[in-house]
Amino acid sequence: MIVTVFKQVVIFFLLVLFQGLILNNIEFGSYVVPFLYVIFILALPFETPNWLVLIIGFVLGLTVDSFTNTLGMHTSATVIMAFCRAYVLKLIKPRGGYEFSSKPNVQMMGLSWYFLYATVLVFIHHFFLFYIESFKISQFFYTFGRAIASVFFTMVLVLIVQLFNYKPSAKE
Repeated sequence: MIVTVFKQVVIFFLLVLFQGLILNNIEFGSYVVPFLYVIFILALPFETPNWLVLIIGFVLGLTVDSFTNTLGMHTSATVIMAFCRAYVLKLIKPRGGYEFSSKPNVQMMGLSWYFLYATVLVFIHHFFLFYIESFKISQFFYTFGRAIASVFFTMVLVLIVQLFNYKPSAKE
């Protein structure tokens, strides 16, 4: 238990540092910005209580905000994503339900299930983040384009991380 918590804390700080020091400095014409830190919320086990997911989302967003000096924008977007996670999991639940002590990843749930799950939550996060950043209805289509392009780039990074964490089973 303690080893698992310690491992999660280390992953948390590595993701935040990677986001703050490397990914925040990558922009393609100030249009596409990758946000890989959201994979921490995506990777939480199914049994994680909703109140804990919200607290983790708040702390994660607040930590990223401290790097970017955005005064709560990442915090609010990550909390919205954490809030919607339970509803998305309920909507795409398999017939037999989720296995106890399993995690939402490509290896356990399959590529199509994970891709749908991650894309919906990443879109919610990015859509909210970019519109709260813009806060102008006159830039609706520009902001929507930025959100879609950033979702695409973030999903590529999320799937690459999933590929590196994939461990073939003994059956294969």
